[in-house]
Order: sequence, then structure tokens, then C-alpha cells
Amino acid sequence: MMSSAIREIANLAVCTVEDLTSQRILLARWIGRLFREGPFGHKSRMSTEGKEKVEGEKNTTKGSTPEVPGRRPPSSPKSLWIGVAIAAAILAIFTLSGHTTRVEIPYSELVALIEKGGSKGNPNAFVEVEERFGTQTRVVRYSELSDLVIGSYQITGRVTRQVVSPKPEPPKKGVPFRTARLGLENDNNYLFSLLKEHGFTNVRAEDPPGMWQYFLSFLLPLVVLMVVFVFLLRRFGGPGGAIAFGRSRGKLFMREEVGVTFADVAGIDEAVEEVKEIVEFLKNPEKFRALGGRIPRGVLLVGPPGTGKTLLAKAIAGEAGVPFFSLSGSDFVEMFVGVGAARVRDMFQQAQANSPCIVFIDELDALGKTRGMSVLTSHDEREQTLNALLVEMDGFSSTSGVIVLGATNRPEILDPALLRPGRFDRHVLVDRPDLRGREAILRVHVRNVKLDPSVDLAQVAAMTPGFVGADLANLVNEAALLAARKGKNAVTMEEFIEGVERVTAGLEKKQRIISPEEKRRVAYHESGHALVAYCLPNTDPVQKVSIIPRGLAALGYTLQRPEGDRYLMTQSELEARIIVALAGSVAEEMVFRDISTGAQNDIERATEIARAMVMDFGMSRLGRIAFREHRHNIFIGRPIEWAEEKQYSEQTAREIDMEIRRIIDEALAKARHILEVHRRALEALAERLIEKEVLDTNELREVIEANLPREEQPAKEGEGAGDGKSQEIKSSDMGDGVAREVSASPVESSG
Repeated sequence: MMSSAIREIANLAVCTVEDLTSQRILLARWIGRLFREGPFGHKSRMSTEGKEKVEGEKNTTKGSTPEVPGRRPPSSPKSLWIGVAIAAAILAIFTLSGHTTRVEIPYSELVALIEKGGSKGNPNAFVEVEERFGTQTRVVRYSELSDLVIGSYQITGRVTRQVVSPKPEPPKKGVPFRTARLGLENDNNYLFSLLKEHGFTNVRAEDPPGMWQYFLSFLLPLVVLMVVFVFLLRRFGGPGGAIAFGRSRGKLFMREEVGVTFADVAGIDEAVEEVKEIVEFLKNPEKFRALGGRIPRGVLLVGPPGTGKTLLAKAIAGEAGVPFFSLSGSDFVEMFVGVGAARVRDMFQQAQANSPCIVFIDELDALGKTRGMSVLTSHDEREQTLNALLVEMDGFSSTSGVIVLGATNRPEILDPALLRPGRFDRHVLVDRPDLRGREAILRVHVRNVKLDPSVDLAQVAAMTPGFVGADLANLVNEAALLAARKGKNAVTMEEFIEGVERVTAGLEKKQRIISPEEKRRVAYHESGHALVAYCLPNTDPVQKVSIIPRGLAALGYTLQRPEGDRYLMTQSELEARIIVALAGSVAEEMVFRDISTGAQNDIERATEIARAMVMDFGMSRLGRIAFREHRHNIFIGRPIEWAEEKQYSEQTAREIDMEIRRIIDEALAKARHILEVHRRALEALAERLIEKEVLDTNELREVIEANLPREEQPAKEGEGAGDGKSQEIKSSDMGDGVAREVSASPVESSG
């Protein structure tokens, strides 16, 4: 419609009409079409909304709702008013211009017509002009000049116009014409003298422009420019726009828009109970005020990534029934100093205008890092933004009725002034779920998944220690995708078991071509891990051994799962883990008289456990001494900025190194002794792995017990130990010299 409208406007400028009335009729017709269809080709909401509603009701009663092909949604009222403004401006321009659309007669032809004299008693007083009309040329005769007006830049008047060829037409009298004379106005009144000489009368000069024409010719373009400027200002000055540097980027959500309640949150019951109190206060504040209590100004949700902090905030928004502002800590930080502070103030102004309300700031550590940690890492913009947040939360003129929710997985780097009571009064831990919590989370995520009756979610929860809510959601999705890929009608237990391995170890690569020699080496490597783990007490049971490549670099893996949730680890359990980790390289050395690069990850893991025993846990001959502080982030598990601060002498450092070496050497000796005693079981297990590539718990037990020395009992002493937060997969990679260990979370112990 827009292109056709442009064509109609162009026709208004070039078409030949007899008078101003005809031109206004065409313009009014185009404006009517604009009202009916909207400025951008959609049906106007004003003219079609009621009609469509009635038709929709009729179609609904008939039981069918036919769709109109190619139909687009109606335009918004804003676009309709823009079209009206454009039409009004065009109409005003045409009205104020004071002239109609006129026939153009060249200056030379007009002079020739004047020289032939008046038309009374003079049949030869005419000129014929060739004009282009579309693709053809036609001859037009002009005669009977009258009502001549000589202006500075043009000559206007009326003529009789007749098309004489190729198809003659009857003459039209009184047709307005225009002749441009720009550049010829300084002719010493030659044209006026010529008209007087040939007997033309009623010749006058052009009238000066009227007051409205004079002013509006300047004001109308100015008004149009102002409208365009305001439109661009609103367009680019909204939230996130190029002009609105100091505007808050928070998004306002109402209860109906969130769609998440506490029924959708599982596995973190303690955290839910903590935040339910906030919702209850917002719904019934008099219950708390009657006893002199007040709601916390701020609630900080802390926990590992993926445990459901943001989901819990959404549930609060869905249950509270008050306005909910959501934004990220990085939305406040900008390159320009002062912008973040302005956004904080604007955010709390909006919140105060909608109080009582909740403001949720995700990833609070991007905004609230401790100030003045180092001169080299100072950041004036972030510090000013943090100062503004501190003042707004609990300053001289702090806001009331605004509750701030913050979420972070790095609470140790937050500024102490932000964590004090009066700002974030309450800290809610959203921790990893236990066995029952994982089962509850799985039940939430399988609501829309078609499960086979054989699926036991309690067993799946037991297979996934250390998994958080995001991991479990990914597991359910992977199982559903695997079932769909296999063409099954429902998700079975097989897909869940395969999904656990896929999430933890990576994609299985059955098509990778491995040489027989490397395959044999990987088989002995993984057999060494599995055999030593089976023979030692205080180790997690071996669930699966495979020499099929998985993930980025793992050519094989040994899967151990704890029998239950564990939160403490003993010295003997840590030592057993070191022995199992080193058993793969020891098996290679015994069989091939050489080791490969596949043991890289095993050695790194064993060394780290031994170092933690000496420096953190006091499990060495150096005594119960901790030699390092703030080693890791408590939730992410990575070193933080001020982690390594040496607080011991060089002699003590040498003793630490010697103690770590002693633990590793003793573990190597024990692993070698176990493998030498059970050499026949090692070889049988490796040959079975080469043949079948994958062994489960029963097959592993069958092979090992069939090849144990006679004097040994097949039963394994001790119970499997684990911290309940790890699922280890020892993996060997002989291809690129890199070995990986995939685990749901690092080993965490406390005593």
C-alpha cells in the first residue's frame, strides 16, 4: 500500500486536471484510503476490529476458524496517527501553495503565441506543441490566452487546450497553465510590452504572498523536523537506547507475566521456606508489624551455578503479587564514569513509584566487588555505582517498601558494606540438592515427558550425585532426545543411563579409528584403574569400564559412583583415590615397560589430592597445620585473586614438597603391589575389554573373581565412600597427550 500511495502522490504533482476541486478530490480519496488501510498497508484497527470480532464469533460458533491467506495483523494506533499527520501536512502544503496543478508551456512557445495576437477575429492565433504522454507523442494546440499574471519567476494564466493528434479530442477552455521564467526576469519588461503591443488586456502582476503562506512556509518544515526529532528521541532514548545512558535497564514484570510459582521449585526446600516469609509479609504486613518486626531490606541468594537462584527469584515474583523489576549487575556497569550510579538512582526511583515491589539483581558480583582491593585494579565507575547502591539501600534517605533480591555464586568477593545488616539482612544458601531433592527436581522436569513404566526416578537420582537443577534438566532433555532419535514411543531407563554418561563424559565416538596397539594400551590402562578400585577398601564401587572414546580427548574411562550422599572424607579414602588414579599408568608400565601421555590427568588429580592433604587437611607428618588460605571459591572451585599468599619459609616449602612426594611414592608402590599380585586378573580384564569394549559391574566382578588368587576371598571389605558431591570418570587419552577427568563437581571435604 505504501508504494501505491507514493505513486498517487506523484500523480497529484504531474497529472493534468481542470481545477483545484479535482485535485482536492484525488487527495481526499487517498486520505480516505489511508484511514481505511493504515499508513503501512495493514487494515486499520479502528475500522476492522469490531468486524473481525463479530466474524470470529460467528466462526467460533460454527466450530471452525478459517485463516485468511496473506493476512497481516492490524497496525497500531501510533502508526495510524503518523499517517494522519502525513496526510494533514500534504493537504496543508497543497492548500497553502495557492495554485492548482497547471499545464507547463515552454517560454518560447508562450512568446510565439503572444506574437500571434489575440484570438478574437484571428483564427491563426494558436501554437502547437509536441508533448510526451506515457510512451507516445501527441500534438497539443494552445490558444485564447487570458487572465495572465506575470510574476518574478513564473507566468500563469488560462488557455484553451486541444489534443489534435494522434487521436483528436474536443477543446478544453480555461485550463490553467504555467511558464517558468527563472533567469529571464530581468528583461526590462519585454514580455509586458509584447503583450501590450499585440492587444492583450487584463494583464497583472503577481500578488505578494499572504501572511499565513509567508509564515507557514517556514514553520511547517520546522514542525515536521521537530516531530521527526521527537520520534527519534523516543526511539533511541528508551531503555537500552543510544541516548538513555542514565536510564535503568530493569524490566518490569507482573504476576501474570512470570508464570512460575513455588510449586515449580524443588530440591531447595529450606531456601523456599526462607523466602516465603517475604511473600507473606508483602501480602499481610500487619501480621509482622503488630509484633514490631520489619521485612528485610535485602535478601542475598548464594550458591553454586545452576542450583536455581534465578528460578527461585521468578517464583517469588509469581507468588508475591507485586511489581517485580529484573536486571543484571552488568547492566549498571558502563565505560563512562557516573552512568552506572545514575542508572541505580533511576532504578530505585521507578521502584519507589511502584512500591511495594521487588528488585532482583542477578550476578550481583559484577556490581558489588570489594572496593580498594588493589590500586592497579581500581575501577572508579564500578565503585561509584556500588556507592550509589549502598546509599539507595540504606542511606540517609533510603527508600522504603522496596525489597532487593541479589543472586551470586561468588559471595567472598562482595563488599562487606553491601553484606551488612540493613542492606542484605538475610543470606539464603541455595545448595546442591541431596538424593531426595534430586528426585523431586526430576519429577518437576519430567512433567511433560512421556516416561516408560520401567523408569525409576529414585534410581536416576542415586546415579547423579553432585548434579544441580540445571544438570538434571539437561539430563531429562538428553534422555528425551535419545529416545526420539531411536524412534521410541516413551523414554526408558536405558536413555537415562546413557544420558548420565553423555552429560558427564561427553558424546560417545564409536566411529573414531584407533590402532590395535593404542586400543590394547587403553584397555590395560582402564583395567588397572578398575582392578585396583575393586580390590581396595574405602573406594566408590566401579559401575562401568569402557574403552570407547568420549568427549574431547578421552579414549577410555572408568566410572565410579558413590553408594550414597557423603559430606566427609577420611585420610584412608583420599589415599585410596590417589592409588586408583595412579594404577592406570602403573599397569601400562608393567605390561609395556613404558608409560604414555594418557596418564596426564591421573597424575594431576593425584598430585592435587596429595597437596590438599598436606597443605589444607593436616593429613601428613608435618602435623595439623594449614599452609594456605582462601584456596578456592567456595562455589565455583577456581582460584581467586588473592588466593596464593605464601605464609611459610623456604624450608617448610621443601618439606611440603617432600611430603607430597612421599604420599605419591607410597601410592605408586601400593598400586604396583596390587597389580602384581592380581596380574592374571589384569590380563583377563584387558582382554575382555578389547573384545567387548564396555563392561558393567556384574561382568567386571565376574572376570576379576574368576582370576583372583586362591588364597583371596572375592568379597571386598569396607563400604564405598564418597562425598555425595562428586561423580568421577577417570579417562585416558593416548591420542594427543592430554588426559581428562570429567566430574560433576570437585571433591569437597570438611572436618
